[in-house]
Amino acid sequence: MRRDTSDAAVLEEPGRSRGLTDVFSHRHLLALIVRKEIQIRYRGSIFGWLWSYVKPLVQFLVFYVALGVFLALNKSIDFYAIYILAGITIVTFFNEAFSNGTRSLTDNAALIKKIYLPREMFPIASMLVALVNTVPQIIVVIAIALFFGWAPTILQVAALLLALLIVAMLATGLGMLFGAVNVTFRDAQSFVEIIVMCAVWASPVMYQWEMVASKVPEWLFALYRLNPLTPAVELFHYGIWFPLDPRGAQPLPNLWTYSAWALVIALLILVFGQFVFRRLEGRFAQDL
Repeated sequence: MRRDTSDAAVLEEPGRSRGLTDVFSHRHLLALIVRKEIQIRYRGSIFGWLWSYVKPLVQFLVFYVALGVFLALNKSIDFYAIYILAGITIVTFFNEAFSNGTRSLTDNAALIKKIYLPREMFPIASMLVALVNTVPQIIVVIAIALFFGWAPTILQVAALLLALLIVAMLATGLGMLFGAVNVTFRDAQSFVEIIVMCAVWASPVMYQWEMVASKVPEWLFALYRLNPLTPAVELFHYGIWFPLDPRGAQPLPNLWTYSAWALVIALLILVFGQFVFRRLEGRFAQDL
């Protein structure tokens, strides 16, 4: 009697995922994890989501009074408070997504050791939670810009979306990379804290790109622009601050070219992060 072996072709090794594609096939579970993380953030809070709008508004007032008026930075950069808040918004998104993505596996160790699910889901959920937390800050920045006469073009709105895409891919890739390493070597988390601390200064958030161009050689300035955060920050400036600037400031040289490079670099980091993640995930349950 002939034995039917047709089922053998569909058998898969237990505990092995198809990577990022598996995450999107479990969208409902991903949504549950994101919802849980957001609810934890505001658990026990009376005002809840209101704090997400109050914080950037208070930041704006502090920047406007302390930096713009007392330090007179408005004289060198018009609407300096909006300039700095726009840059901080996109860098904060990166820092939160990257930091939480690095800790996401160790923070969910109990769940990972009990059941199987696509482990990439945790750094991706961390990025989505960071994005949700960043949206109120973006709304506040845009509302303030509208008050001062913000009238963007379609290209400037597209610049904001492109910046968010670059940072989302970059933070997810780095979160998977360092998150996987952090399972075995917890020093990775401390290294990430140093990167996050330097991120705000490694891109034109607190200063303008002209200050870097005037102090460093051209080749070093080119490397500075290849940092994906640099064009991402400048895209946010281009979308929110540039329409307000009465002096007609110039965007980062070759902004769109370097934005394309930033997108490519972020994609490569995402692919590399997924590769390292899949190579190490077989030890997650054991090391955790």
